Amino acid sequence: MLTVHHLNKSRSKRVLWLLEELGMPYQRIDYQRDAQTNLAPSSLKAVHALSKAPIIVDGDITLCESSTIMEYILDKDIENRFRPEKGSKKYYQYLEWSHFAEGSLALPVMFTLFMGMETRNGDQIMDGYIAKEVALDFGYIESTLAKRDYFSGAEFTAADIMMQTMLEIASKLGLLKEREKTLAYLEKIQQRSAYRKAASFG
Repeated sequence: MLTVHHLNKSRSKRVLWLLEELGMPYQRIDYQRDAQTNLAPSSLKAVHALSKAPIIVDGDITLCESSTIMEYILDKDIENRFRPEKGSKKYYQYLEWSHFAEGSLALPVMFTLFMGMETRNGDQIMDGYIAKEVALDFGYIESTLAKRDYFSGAEFTAADIMMQTMLEIASKLGLLKEREKTLAYLEKIQQRSAYRKAASFG
């Protein structure tokens, strides 16, 4: 059985959410962040050298990185759910958004989070660069969701799981103000029962 090493307040919620959507059996091993440093415990390093979550173990296969894990799980689903047919236009839209979440989008979101922990006067080089990236990326997201219900088309896919996690962080940072389509999308996604179950794990 597949084992998910789950760290609270982490991207590993994505993996649990997908598994709940698929109804695929799994074992969950929980880890808690240090209350003072907010860092993952050293015990995760015994599972994977990067000591980051999510990590899955399936027999002799151990994987880190959300998007890789999502593809691995989807490859195991005999019903081929939550991913468009390979080679189709929607499939490549799906891939774009799956990688966009941790590629283009993660940079301005996480920099905003970390920069908010410092005292800044707003005129450093990174301030202007991140402001530009925020406007560009969230403008692209808003315009996409104005045209379709989900990121890769009319159907919910694992790309939505990848994107939703980063959008949640962005919302808490105030980056979604006046992004009506994105906020409505986020609220809709959060109503899914599998999401709610995964979120309850912390």
